[in-house]
Amino acid sequence: MAVRDHLRTLRMAAWLGWQIESNWARPLLFLLYSFIRPIAATLILVIMYLIIKQDVASDPALFSYVYLGATFYMFVSGVVFGITYVIHEDREHYQTLRNIYIAPMSLYVYVIGRAAGKTALAALAVVISLVFGIAALGLPFDPLMVDWPLFAAAMLLGLACLTALGLALAGVSLLTAKHSTSINEGVGGFVYLFCGAVFPITVLPVWGQAIGLMIPVTYWLELVRRSLYPGEGIEVLGGLQGFGDGTILAFLAISTMAFTALSLAMFRYADRIARRKGKLDMITTY
Repeated sequence: MAVRDHLRTLRMAAWLGWQIESNWARPLLFLLYSFIRPIAATLILVIMYLIIKQDVASDPALFSYVYLGATFYMFVSGVVFGITYVIHEDREHYQTLRNIYIAPMSLYVYVIGRAAGKTALAALAVVISLVFGIAALGLPFDPLMVDWPLFAAAMLLGLACLTALGLALAGVSLLTAKHSTSINEGVGGFVYLFCGAVFPITVLPVWGQAIGLMIPVTYWLELVRRSLYPGEGIEVLGGLQGFGDGTILAFLAISTMAFTALSLAMFRYADRIARRKGKLDMITTY
């Protein structure tokens, strides 16, 4: 019965989140925006790459490394920021957070469900960017060469890790005012810098590489690249060439479980403090 209730909560919260994400514009205009935005975002990085390297064909492995990292990093903003922004929206904008608390459902499931719309848009943006890269930019891709089981396992663990990070920052948002958005963006920038999203972590100083190896996102992006381009030389760029796919998958699984436990503890602690200090209906009015 509990599982059925959680699934119903997840479904209804996801439906609500999608309505909120898409009802500000006409469907065709929203769809056009959904196509143009990821392409524009990836083109910025491509132009930067071309200025530095001058030619994509000169180093296709490096171009694939950079393009895939930037593309799949869209999930970080979609999942992590999608979860954390639910707290701000329901408390400040819609002023319904206190009602959600007294409703007979799991707050965790509701928050994750509400962010499902942003996650779906992030997945659409990733697919659009990949298709655009293959069709317009010459990004090499052979679906018969892809290690699909490894890709599926990496995506499952990666999304679980990003969900855990989102719940941790959602707990922080419970205790902060509207400017908690800046905290979320700061964390996103920190992860972007140290996880090897657009450049190998080997270019970082030793202490920077140590930080990168403690972030589960580093292992997730590495596995995504390796699974989509097995045997294409892309595995020698990320600084993890000394580890096999199974070892990196184990690192990702262990770090994701540890991170999930830590994030749940942070959220529960922030939840208790927010209830005690009456921050569940705190409105900053700016």
